[in-house]
Amino acid sequence: MIATNKMNNPTQRQLRVGELIRHELADMLSRGAIHDPVIERHMITVPEVRMSPDLRLATIYVVPLGGRDEDEVLEALDRNKRYVRGEIARRVNLKFAPEIRFRIDERFDEAERIEKLLRTPAVRRDLAHENDDE
Repeated sequence: MIATNKMNNPTQRQLRVGELIRHELADMLSRGAIHDPVIERHMITVPEVRMSPDLRLATIYVVPLGGRDEDEVLEALDRNKRYVRGEIARRVNLKFAPEIRFRIDERFDEAERIEKLLRTPAVRRDLAHENDDE
């Protein structure tokens, strides 16, 4: 049985488990529990964890502070994937420890791109004309 609703939105259970994993990983990163020189010299935030419907795969979205060294940070997290998975299994009470994969969260970059686009003279002019028509 698939654990999503009709619109493929995550279920409450997926959201709850994702948030538990996000919280534990953020705690591990802030306490320096992952001993890797790349991870230790970067501030890494974990904005979201998305769980598969069967809770066996966790896609963990991360953002290194300032967007610096994204590839290097992803490689370091991948190198430490087994340790992270083991710690998550120990800290979060689940039937199975989910496989984990790390991805860079690009939502902030996309939001900034849209904001810049909205500030261009052509868009501002079009928006002003649209407001005049009302």
